Amino acid sequence: MSTTITTYTGDHTGDTAIVLTETALDPYVTHASTRRWLTGPGLPCDSGVLSFAELCREGLRTVADSTGDPDGRLAAELRDQLVIGGLLGPGGALETESVLLDGATGEISTTYLLHDRPDLMDRRPLAPSLRTLVRFAEATDELAGLRGQFASYVGRYGPKAVAEASRHLLAVFEDGTDGAPAPFWKMAALIRPLALVAGRAGASGLALDLPQRLLDQEFGQGKVVRFEEVDFPATLTHEPTRRFLREVGLPEDGYLFTLDTDAPLQTLAEYCADDERGAELPAGAHHLIRLGHLVEDNSLVIDGATGAVLNFSEPEARLFPLNTDVSTLAFTLWLLHREQAIDEESGHELTTDTYDQLAMTMLQVLSTVDPTGVTAAGGGGRHYWTEVFQDVAGGVLEAVGAVR
Repeated sequence: MSTTITTYTGDHTGDTAIVLTETALDPYVTHASTRRWLTGPGLPCDSGVLSFAELCREGLRTVADSTGDPDGRLAAELRDQLVIGGLLGPGGALETESVLLDGATGEISTTYLLHDRPDLMDRRPLAPSLRTLVRFAEATDELAGLRGQFASYVGRYGPKAVAEASRHLLAVFEDGTDGAPAPFWKMAALIRPLALVAGRAGASGLALDLPQRLLDQEFGQGKVVRFEEVDFPATLTHEPTRRFLREVGLPEDGYLFTLDTDAPLQTLAEYCADDERGAELPAGAHHLIRLGHLVEDNSLVIDGATGAVLNFSEPEARLFPLNTDVSTLAFTLWLLHREQAIDEESGHELTTDTYDQLAMTMLQVLSTVDPTGVTAAGGGGRHYWTEVFQDVAGGVLEAVGAVR
């Protein structure tokens, strides 16, 4: 199928777009306004939310063509849907969920292309039209870049900025859907603005400047532990980390993480010796300070010299990057707790039927303030938060709420 690349004019000068010829639309797209959109303004080549690269490569294809479906097991309502793109994950990675266009109605939905089990495929609503889809994606990108309609949020951080940005984005989505946006956009409006809670001015000497008492307000008074100088091993020499642990602290129990509070903090070497585990230790274990326990036999440790936060897998006796530093660790634990509060307020709408989209949205927010997971994935390594968030069977984001 033939596609052409052109350039937007007017308000979009300089932005490249995917524009299809009239011939390429036949016989797949009969919806008049959808035809005008695809042959006119077209679809964006550059988006932090969606990718239409497949449309450039393959042209319009039906789901039936994409899956093959040799045994005719594909549901009739999916057979003639057109595969036009896919949702993007953290760092612009292409997710497995495909974006579909109904050529007769112009409606947009998503599905997972299950080549081996097409009979299990279904679709979820995404937007009533291409125009709405593009507008929603643009608004989401503008929030991420603090530009366009969200330019006024530059330099504004904290719970108030989060609440205002969330209302702003939700209003955009409701305006284009008669007040009922698809779950994907609703969770985007509720979760993505959470990245604005912490500043990046570097005043703390760490990646994030968390608002005063943010953790106390979220986890409750008495549930955030602040350390004293006598609690620190001599090998913890990174002063911004020492100051953060003294003045800000960490939640004692973040569900996925439990802080060591029974004794002064130990090096990883001391912890393993005292626990008589006989575990093989990584290089530099005497300079790694164990903060606490992650589920599934993982220890959370800090590099005493740099402040980097690492995951020590005890069964594998290996270290993996976890967070940039203690400020982004605190943000991660706050993000998990905040998501659960939002989910409870919505009647668990976020974790009903769309857990995978919620996990992706959470990881996108986390990658905005801490690129550790994206960097690890790019290098072929493991990242604890990414793995547990995406564990649909384990339902971590649901389980957090169950124990609160």
